[in-house]
Amino acid sequence: MARPRWYAPLTALVGGLAAGLAHPPFGLVVGLLGFSLILLRLETIHGPRPRRSAFFLGWLAGLGYFGLSTWWIGEPFLVEPEIYGWMAPFAIVLMGGGLALFWGAAAAAYRALRPRSAWKPIVFAGVFAAAEWLRGHILTGFPWNLVGEAWRAGSAPSQAAALVGAYGLTWITLLLASAPAVLMLEVRRSAQAGVLVAAGVGLTVLYAGGAGRLSATPNPAYARDATVIRIVQANIDQKDKWRPENLNLVFSAYEELTKRPAARRPDVVIWPEGALPAVIDDLVSEGSPYAPRLRDALAPGQTLLMGANRAEPDGRDGYRYFNTLVAFRREAQALRVAGYYDKFRLVPFGEFMPLGDLARTLGIRSLVHMEDDFTPGPRPRPLVVQGVPAVQPLICYEALFPGLAAGGARPAWILNVSNDAWFGRTSGPWQHLNIASYRAIEQGLPIIRSTPTGVSAVIDAQGRLVDDRKLGLGAYGVIDARLPAPARPTLYSRAGDWPFAGLLVLSAASWLAGRRRRRRPAAD
Repeated sequence: MARPRWYAPLTALVGGLAAGLAHPPFGLVVGLLGFSLILLRLETIHGPRPRRSAFFLGWLAGLGYFGLSTWWIGEPFLVEPEIYGWMAPFAIVLMGGGLALFWGAAAAAYRALRPRSAWKPIVFAGVFAAAEWLRGHILTGFPWNLVGEAWRAGSAPSQAAALVGAYGLTWITLLLASAPAVLMLEVRRSAQAGVLVAAGVGLTVLYAGGAGRLSATPNPAYARDATVIRIVQANIDQKDKWRPENLNLVFSAYEELTKRPAARRPDVVIWPEGALPAVIDDLVSEGSPYAPRLRDALAPGQTLLMGANRAEPDGRDGYRYFNTLVAFRREAQALRVAGYYDKFRLVPFGEFMPLGDLARTLGIRSLVHMEDDFTPGPRPRPLVVQGVPAVQPLICYEALFPGLAAGGARPAWILNVSNDAWFGRTSGPWQHLNIASYRAIEQGLPIIRSTPTGVSAVIDAQGRLVDDRKLGLGAYGVIDARLPAPARPTLYSRAGDWPFAGLLVLSAASWLAGRRRRRRPAAD
């Protein structure tokens, strides 16, 4: 019986939506079976231009997946809705539709390859995983909610990222999720049985291997004389923070939380990205009323790691601006800058404008709250500060990128300061927490995550929340915790994406094997 013309597009869209439901805050991992539905649609295309149809179906699947994953992108435009609110629907559609182009291209490539027999899921996994890698690299990249990051960070399946990284886990996830599709395809019964048995074994190994890694390390695991860290979350709404008259109110909130008494005085205090609505150079300059208050908020020997905007002369009667993590150390009656890290990977259309003049005309420039673009810093390297174990900072967006925390000598921990206040009480901050936690698994390093409005958390080297220590959305307070111990260096921390490259080679070899077994018909 012939199906209506809308059936294939609708089911492709539903497949993408189902896969998107596997990510936070939904956590419906069974939704990953949507990839089986997508594979089925690509295998049952009819018409004179199957590759074009495949692109459209893949794009629709991506639209469902990315629309559900990134709808929070409209929230920043609602900070000042009377001015920018009209842009929110366009931002959501452009973001979801733009990212979906990668899936459209992957679907067209899969249709062009036309893999045979039981090799179909392996080739499907390779093509779509390659598209996810490209999404994370082209035009600076935006690897938000990689397919492999659908597993809750800290769960047994997520531990595979310690071996093959998030891109490798994406390949594994796509293979397992698309394997059931062979039951509905024209594949020999023996081949169907082989694929399902292999998928079952793979899923068992994924869970059992991850469970073994988790059971080998207690949660939490601390080093002897572990550093005590205080995370400060002042819960200042984004729409209020940048009003000039609120600077003293914002500073006072961070000051009060920093000075709160504790059973053991923290060694390190952390303020999130962009904690204060001012350039840090002005706040700590001679004569500023905030300089002595910042000094007195700390006790002698304490260190403050603070997300801030800083400026330096550009040699042309102007300034360059940096999104920076500044380390302040209190020594007796003095406060000195002990080091800083400038953000390397900047957010397009947020921290720099590829079309700056047009953005200024449209008013989008105000989202950065500066007339000039930020300047990128050097590639990430650990920050070494007196009294603080060597730390690799990742500022906000940088925590999305696998491998970015692997530069230089191995640090003792990762610090992710982020301003998720832009995204309000949406799914964005919860997804960002899950994504950032994968960097802990990949590197075998604990992560301290600090945000102004949530979600702030302490994460161990296996990606688990330590004693459920977190400050959720809208919470005001502090987390005092000992720094979890690092794990041994992981395979991924040593080899990077080479294991993932090996999996792509396996997909290519599978396609070639299928082609040799049965002569491929003429191209579409």
